[in-house]
Amino acid sequence: MLLVYTHKITPRLTYTFRHIFVRILHIEVNFTTKIEEFIAHEGLKFSYTKQPLGSELFIKCNDLLFNQGIDYLEINIVSWEELPCFFQTNFSAEVPCDLFAASFYLISRYEEYLPHVKDQYERFPASESLAYQHKFLDKPIIDIWAYKFRDLLISHFEDFSEELISTERKFNYISTIDIDSAYQFKHKGFTRSVGGILKDILQFNLNNIWQRFLVVFNIRRDPFDMYKKLLLMKKKYNVRTIFFFLLGDYSTFDKNISPGNSKYKLLIKDIADYAEVGLHPSYFTMKNDLKTKKEKRILESIVNFPITRSRQHYLRIELPETYQNLVDLEIKEEYSMGYASHYGFRASTCTPFYFYDIDFEIQTPLKVFPFAAMDTTLNDYLNFTPKRAFNTILKLAKEVKKVDGTLITIFHNESVGGSGRWRGWGKLYESLLIELNKVL
Repeated sequence: MLLVYTHKITPRLTYTFRHIFVRILHIEVNFTTKIEEFIAHEGLKFSYTKQPLGSELFIKCNDLLFNQGIDYLEINIVSWEELPCFFQTNFSAEVPCDLFAASFYLISRYEEYLPHVKDQYERFPASESLAYQHKFLDKPIIDIWAYKFRDLLISHFEDFSEELISTERKFNYISTIDIDSAYQFKHKGFTRSVGGILKDILQFNLNNIWQRFLVVFNIRRDPFDMYKKLLLMKKKYNVRTIFFFLLGDYSTFDKNISPGNSKYKLLIKDIADYAEVGLHPSYFTMKNDLKTKKEKRILESIVNFPITRSRQHYLRIELPETYQNLVDLEIKEEYSMGYASHYGFRASTCTPFYFYDIDFEIQTPLKVFPFAAMDTTLNDYLNFTPKRAFNTILKLAKEVKKVDGTLITIFHNESVGGSGRWRGWGKLYESLLIELNKVL
């Protein structure tokens, strides 16, 4: 067990240290404000306060973990042996900055509570983030800091080196599939089908008209109907796969088929028999817990078991309101933590973590699973070719593998289908599974 001496034990401090030591490094940690208890401890230990007690391993603290609420903080990026870090304390110290306060700032999404410019969908954009501006968005920097600090502990406590190394975790991959539109042509109803045909005629989209004819008359499979293939790949490559279903009412941003459609219900039931499923709360649920509650009930009535996972449509989250609503609705796992416009680690970690509510200064039971890359980000926002997208995801995977963290990706049934704007993308998903399966 690791013992940390500090002058004050706070919720922020225990939350941050447990993420770094328990969830990342798998080291049990305890805290004390009693000097005599710290001195008597013969195991792993260090002090985290304003001044060292003696010659012990010492990290000088910033005030952030001892404060409450939100204040504007001046951030200056410095280098810790070629790693970016901030909240500098003593340039000549073994750790020249307070990596624990810096970790809390990033993982709590502190900057998202501060005034910022939103994008067109009312989201916190990647360009506003510290990680993007200082070019470490593509690295799980908190996990990297944690492993580097573990090496520091090993150098100070050689007798415990085997214990520290033996706690290493294993690289993990979770594939998530968003079902924004279950089918391209099938089961849309008379009005939407006629509207689609007229739109194709006006745009001279003859290919769509021909495709629609083939699908409607069961000559060809619907381009978005990739479910059997996805489930086969899940089994073949032994990859954990979670499907998120959109069940909101039809709107400008929510264009799935009706949740009352019997074919859609049957599809959801079939997938739930072979894979994990979750809710994809519709566009306007970001601040509307009643809509989320309604959609959650619909999905639960279809699968006949409690739904505890969700990911917001369009990744629309407003901190802390969206997450507070999900806690109230007894959602246990949340998968929206990432950016639509850029790949990387929004919370600067590749380890699932519990949402810390700064409004109430508590750790909540909502576990956040941060994703690293999404197909629409790479194709629609960044205009990457399939090859470049594939290489980008593998590069992120290598960063996660260095710290044996959890890589999470988002694909859609549309992109796996490889038609329309996804032409050329059909093989990317399986190629990725093949490569990742080599290191799992």
